[in-house]
Amino acid sequence: MTYDHILSLSQQLCSRLISWRRDFHRHPELGYREMRTAAIVAEHLERLGLEIITQVGGTGVVGLLRGEREGPTIALRADMDALPIQDRKEAEYSSRNAGVAHLCGHDAHTSMLMGAAELLTGLGKPQKGNIKFIFQPAEEGLAGAKAMMEDGVLEHPRVDAIAGIHVFPGLSTGSLGVAKGVAFASADSIEIDIIGKGGHAARPHEAVDAIAVSAQVITALQNIPSRMIDPLETSVITIGRIEGGYMGAAIAPDVKMTGTVRTLSPAVREQMPQLIEQVVRGVTEAFGAEYKLNYIKSYPAVINDEAMVERVTEASDLLFADKRWSYIKPSTGGEDFAFYAEAVPGAFFRLGTGNDEERTRYPLHHPQFDLDESAMPYGVAMLSAVALHYLSGSGHTS
Repeated sequence: MTYDHILSLSQQLCSRLISWRRDFHRHPELGYREMRTAAIVAEHLERLGLEIITQVGGTGVVGLLRGEREGPTIALRADMDALPIQDRKEAEYSSRNAGVAHLCGHDAHTSMLMGAAELLTGLGKPQKGNIKFIFQPAEEGLAGAKAMMEDGVLEHPRVDAIAGIHVFPGLSTGSLGVAKGVAFASADSIEIDIIGKGGHAARPHEAVDAIAVSAQVITALQNIPSRMIDPLETSVITIGRIEGGYMGAAIAPDVKMTGTVRTLSPAVREQMPQLIEQVVRGVTEAFGAEYKLNYIKSYPAVINDEAMVERVTEASDLLFADKRWSYIKPSTGGEDFAFYAEAVPGAFFRLGTGNDEERTRYPLHHPQFDLDESAMPYGVAMLSAVALHYLSGSGHTS
């Protein structure tokens, strides 16, 4: 078997990959509700003759391809859930579920891992070691990776390394990007209640305007990344939702805000709760308001293992005649692949899905997000090649 053969086999799967992806796109499901998607995945893996376990971490599905002899186990992971956003694009495969859409490419991730499972199974059992296919629920903020780990997804057999792939419209179709070390930011949540005193809008001096105070809080929070954190460290604080007030002629007695905090450094992450409270407390005291702050730690940063990054780049060089990969900067996006990568050596890399068509250049989470589906066979080939390269012996990490 040559790696050229893997690339050829993956291209032969292209029409099926598109069919699977469009079906998932029409029928998106939110985290821990991926019953239809999970059933399709489980049926596919069963047809391939793999050992399967369902309902892992809720709605997760795991397939196992055992080798001829005992050896290391590498896991390949895809996420299955969609986003609670209305699909705004006009396509035959647009979402049929109101307010739910695959706008982060998880439909493609699931399809590509299904394709990799078919390709690798067709090649026969590995001579030594195992390949575990992890189809994960609830990546979008609900920590499906953690739930699967609590259900033992990295055991029986024990996983020694893991790889995952994410589509990315900012890279050209079929190109690959991988970050050394930190690949994705930690992603925490904040909930802030500003408690003022209601009153008539024409007599603001008799009230404490929670909306006006909230505006000052939002502005002041931006001084944390720009003035209170080392400028060589990356951090982002965004308030994404604000809710308060009843009518134009009344001063709001309280405001609720929710937001996200992103950092690349674990040390900076540890500073954030105290700094945010310091700023919110100072602003609210200055204007005679009160506050409640809830800082919710969520996903840690994704830190790629150096040796696994090498396995990814080596697999690319074995597959393609030209150099397809490049080292890229970390993303301030969050990814619960981080939980796997904390437990075992991991590599999470990006697959370019953007071409000259405008529809493929919308960013992730945009209501009109779409992708160049011809990129998917490259994803299948890369997942397959990484697994085989790792099990070949030269790819083992310690």
